[in-house]
Amino acid sequence: MGAYSAFPEDGGGSFGAEDLKRLSEALAASLADTPGIETPAALCRACVDVLDVTGASVSLSGDSDDHTLWWSSDPVAGQLAEAQYTLGDGPGRKALALAAPVLAEDLTGGTDARRWPVFAQQAVDLGVRAVFSLPLGLPGVAVGTLDLYRDRPGPLSERDRSFAFPAADAITTALLALQAQEPPGEQPAWLSEAETDHDEVHQATGMIMVYLDLDVPQALARLRAHAFAQGQSITEAARDVLAGRARFDD
Repeated sequence: MGAYSAFPEDGGGSFGAEDLKRLSEALAASLADTPGIETPAALCRACVDVLDVTGASVSLSGDSDDHTLWWSSDPVAGQLAEAQYTLGDGPGRKALALAAPVLAEDLTGGTDARRWPVFAQQAVDLGVRAVFSLPLGLPGVAVGTLDLYRDRPGPLSERDRSFAFPAADAITTALLALQAQEPPGEQPAWLSEAETDHDEVHQATGMIMVYLDLDVPQALARLRAHAFAQGQSITEAARDVLAGRARFDD
């Protein structure tokens, strides 16, 4: 659970100007002496420090779905992000598609569990009971999501909701500022380093494209289906493809 280290512990009322100032200070403090590659993860940890949530992750999607990257405050948040990427489904994927918040208050049953039955079961198995996904980007155009999770069901308080939306905006601004520091036309170094940690899926998707003469979405769908059938994450399935342990043919 978040420690509320930067804000009063009472849950009532919306944030005012002073609260937002302390929010900015808390996020800025999390970035002090933080290398660029660690910026998204540091922002995730800052969200956990000031919100009544258990963990957080930031996911970014490139021009093609196989270039999705994520950073997290803890291992469970990372597993939750990869579960959504593996399935191509979940609150974060929906928030990305809609460019709008998607709040799943109870994954143990009811509407949220029925909406994403496989993801909900995987989330519960990880000890996650609620996920709150907020889009990152410009109005109407999402390039990623801030996913907050909690180990118990229930909605975000009014105070937490008032924090979460400006926090998503602040994360978007921080990532754009990092990008602006790079020479024009070049991919940010921190993003290139992150892609190195996630490039197995991209490479495996390319191999499946060659095997079956498919485009990127079709090849990625085949990889996801294989991962689901084998009970693997998409990264594990990709490693099997790259090692020759999994083959695809018509």
